[in-house]
This record gives sequence, structure tokens and C-alpha cells, in this order.
Amino acid sequence: MTSALTRIRGRIAALLPGRGDLAEMRRDPRRDLLAGLTVAIVALPLALGFGVSSGLGAEAGLATAVVAGALAAVFGGSNLQVSGPTGAMTVVLVPIVAAHGPTGVFTVGLMAGVMLVALALLKAGKYMQYVPAPVVEGFTLGIACVIGLQQVPNALGVPKPAGDRVLVVTWRALEEFAKDPNWTAVAFALAVAAVMIVGARRRPAVPFSVLAVIAATVVAQAAGLDAAEPIGDLPSGLPAPSLAFVDPGALGSLLAPAVAVAALAALESLLSASVADSMTVGQKHDPDRELFGQGLANIAAPLFGGVPATGAIARTAVNVRTGAGSRLAALVHAAVLAVIVFAAAPLVSRIPLAALAGVLLATAVRMVEVGSLKAMARATRSDALILVLTAAATLALDLVYAVIIGLVVAGALALRAIARQASLDQVPLDRGDHSAEEHALLAEHIVAYRIDGPLFFAAAHRFLLELAEVADVRVVILRMSRVTTIDATGALVLKDAVEKLNRRGIVVMASGIRLGQRQVLDSVGALDLLCHEGREYATTPEAVRAARDHLETAGVLSGLPAQKPRTSSEEALR
Repeated sequence: MTSALTRIRGRIAALLPGRGDLAEMRRDPRRDLLAGLTVAIVALPLALGFGVSSGLGAEAGLATAVVAGALAAVFGGSNLQVSGPTGAMTVVLVPIVAAHGPTGVFTVGLMAGVMLVALALLKAGKYMQYVPAPVVEGFTLGIACVIGLQQVPNALGVPKPAGDRVLVVTWRALEEFAKDPNWTAVAFALAVAAVMIVGARRRPAVPFSVLAVIAATVVAQAAGLDAAEPIGDLPSGLPAPSLAFVDPGALGSLLAPAVAVAALAALESLLSASVADSMTVGQKHDPDRELFGQGLANIAAPLFGGVPATGAIARTAVNVRTGAGSRLAALVHAAVLAVIVFAAAPLVSRIPLAALAGVLLATAVRMVEVGSLKAMARATRSDALILVLTAAATLALDLVYAVIIGLVVAGALALRAIARQASLDQVPLDRGDHSAEEHALLAEHIVAYRIDGPLFFAAAHRFLLELAEVADVRVVILRMSRVTTIDATGALVLKDAVEKLNRRGIVVMASGIRLGQRQVLDSVGALDLLCHEGREYATTPEAVRAARDHLETAGVLSGLPAQKPRTSSEEALR
């Protein structure tokens, strides 16, 4: 018990910030301050928009950006990661809000944070590298579509219809708009989105999202446009931390949503950190520490009325592009947003919801990397299929199911590709120094098969069918030196094939069994069968010689001259 506690303490200590982090923050603080300010300007409309989209209001998005953004910056595993509310998480939260209300979301966030800390302690961060690229691309494409569709009600200026399926909600919103069109809201949303998309192409360094939102707010206030519904009153500050939302009786029903939120937070955060690494030279995130930081951030955010948070790819990319070199930039981003919460809440409350919808519409469009999608579609049919299935599942089901479906399909296709690499080929006997007459007689009664590649569950039964068709021979030699791996299914199938051949009076000999494969063969009894009466040999020439001796004993080769000694080159064959 004591040793286990010691290991846990040591593991936690390894995940905590160290002196190296402080040294990085002191290296170039001016550059980090500028980067943090820029990210905060970009993050403000996104935090407001994702808070509104989640169903908990703009104040929840701001609280998340401040609290989770600061804690993830301090305790996370990336120097450049910026965390907060994201569109992907919003997609998961909408049905949770509909089913369990705001308190359910807070409880789910708290539970997900504990799960993320547990994953960090279990060193689960390294498994992110096994997620195939087509799954990630399909996942991102699906999220972009869902985020865009979620903005349709606010962009059309209609109340959000009931429902937790984005396609259903979008259709109902279009029906409401057809009954009573609100062209003012549509104009605001399209104008803001157009300014962001066009402006980003021409002047990437300019925060067009903030400029467009400010312009829309000024126009709406100056013209007195009642059709441009504003965000509404915001609290001037963060609420006092509280656990009053926790209902122990509801924890069981919230476990599945919490697992989904934790899985998404881990996936998106580690993906974002990997993107940040790829955009820089010399930066390398710690995946387990990143999970730990995101876990602490998600434990704390609900206490202040915030929604679950993850690493944000768009804000992280802005952070990197503006020259951030340490986690100080992400801390500054959270501090600037905190100042806005305390000092500018009345101004922020006047922003039209349609303008925020335009910001998120543009964000959804910019999330789609057309070049990456084309590359995946052109790579292989399997990659294209995985991408399309993952994107469709994201849109029709939910994000966690989409990733699971993508991983399952990718795994199945990968197994099929590996299974196709395995082969069972009949190979001619080496003539060596046999006479033509003896070699012809040997070839008539002995057949040699070389097994190439993996002998495992996905390919093993094909070997059984091929071996079972062997006929009109006395000896079968299995050359196994090129078997790359073998599992229990492969060993059982091999045993079954040998037994069937033996029952037909055909002797089976094996050569070149590797040391690492003997344990698997032995565990199912296949090794004893192959070694029966010493019928396992180190090299193929030894097996051929033994087969000749067997035929001589059986009288098949009677009258032929005795064997000559084997050559050294023959002994080298496997």
C-alpha cells in the first residue's frame, strides 16, 4: 500500500509545473504579452458564441475561457496551447443541456475532469498517436458542419427550436424563418462571416472577427434595429465557486455523457497540441501532462459556471503565428478576458446574436482544410471511406461514436490489408546434387510450402483451406522462417491442418520455426504435433533429407543411389 502511494505521489509530482516552465516564461515576456493580447481579441467572440451555442449563455463561455484557459496554461503539457470553450465540445453539450439542464452540464464537466486526471496518471496520453489521419480529418470536417448548422437559428433570427439533433433543429429553424423572415439577422450574420473570411485571406494578422462584431454592434445600436437581438445582460465578474450543482443521485445517469466529454477533451486537446508542435521548431508537448492540465481545468471551470473546455486548435494556431514562445501567452489571454468580464460586461451584452453566429459560421468554414481532404481522398479508397464515414457519423450521431466508428473501420481495413500480405506458396525443391531421376521422384512425393507474412486470425483460415487441398503426396514440408508473427488462432489453424493431413497418411515436417513463435505454438499443442517423431528441423535442406529418408523407409525410393553429403550452401537455406 505504501509503495503504491509513493508511486502515485511520484507520478503527480512529474505532472506538476517545474522550474523549466518558469525559465521559458522569462525568456521573452514582451513577445508573449503581445501574442496573449492578440489571442484574447480573437478568443472573445468565440467564447461568447460557443457559450451561447451550448445553451448556457455567453457568461458560461467567458467563465470557461478565463478559468480553464488559465489553469490549462499553467498545468498543461504544451507551452503554446490555448484552451477554452470549443465548437466540438459545444456539439456534445447541446443534447446534455436538453436532457439534464445546466446543472447536468456542470456535473458532467466535473466528472470528465476527474477522468482526465486519471488518464494522465495512467499514462494514456501516448495512445493519441494511434488515431489515423483520415479519422482526424473526417472528425474535423464533421465538427465544422455541425458548428455551421448550429448557428442557423441565430443567423436567421428565430428562437432556437426544440430538439437535440442538429439536422432536425436546422430544418425547424428554416420552417420558422419561412413563416416570418428576419432579413436583418441574416444580413448581420452574412456580413460578419464575409468580412472574416475575406479579411483573413488578405490580412491574416488583423483580428477581423472583433472588428466585424464591433461594427455590427455599433450599427445595431445606432439604427435601433430591434430585429438584431443582443446577447443580453452579463454578470460583471465571475460567480463565487460552488459545488451546489452536484446531485449525487444523478451521477449514474451522467456517467456516459461524462465519458463522452472526457474522450472528446482528450482527443481534441492532444490533437491541438500536436498541431502546435508541427507549427514550430523545438517544441514538444507532454501528452500525459496535457491531460492532467485539461483535467484540472475541467474540474475548476464548472465551479465558476463554466462549460467543459479543451485545447482550441484555432486559438492555439493564432498563438503560434503571433510569436508565442511560452505558456505566458495563454495566461495573458485568460487575464485579458478576465478584465473584459469585470470591466466591459455592459458593452459586450449589446453584441447581436446574429453577429456571433456569423463569427462561428466563418470559423466553421475556415476549419475545413480542402487540401488535406483532397489528399486523403486521393491516397487510398480505404482512407477516403474512413474520412467519409467519420464525418457522416459526426453529423448524424455524435463525436465519440464517430471516432469509435472511424477507429473500428480503420482497424478492420488495416487488418484486411495486413492479411492480404500473408501468403502460402508452393516452392520447388532445391535440386542440390540429386540426380535428375531422383529429383523427379522426390518432387512427385514431396511438396514444400513457404509461409510468408503474419499467420493470425484475419488470414489463418485461408491457409487451412489451401493445405487441406494437398493431394497425391507423401510428405508436406512447411517452411516457416518467413512467418513474421503468429497468434493463437493461427497456431490452432496450423494444428488443425497438420492433423487433417496426418489422418490422410501425409507426413508433415516443419523447418525454420523462430524462437519467439514456439511459445504460441506450444500453448495450443501445435508444437508437439510438428515435433512428433522429430519432424521439426532448423533448415529446409535438413527437412528434405529427412523426407527422403522417410520415403526410402517406405520403399518409395528403393533402388536409387544413397544420398551424397549436403553442401554448405544447402545448409544455409531456410
